[in-house]
Amino acid sequence: MTMIQVLSQTIGLDKQTVIVLDALRKQRNVADYSGDIVPASAVDECLLHAEKLLHVVNRWLKENKSELLG
Repeated sequence: MTMIQVLSQTIGLDKQTVIVLDALRKQRNVADYSGDIVPASAVDECLLHAEKLLHVVNRWLKENKSELLG
């Protein structure tokens, strides 16, 4: 939870994306505790946002911490 909430301060992720990622995290937690089946549409949305986040983090690393990349 904390990692998602500080992405705007650490890598400059826009606040709207942070809100969406946190909402997806909450949805996953509910499914974990309730045992409910996660709808395929929710999984697709999570994958889409995870891929976007990976792109943003990789770009940030290249621009700010390129020595950490292989």
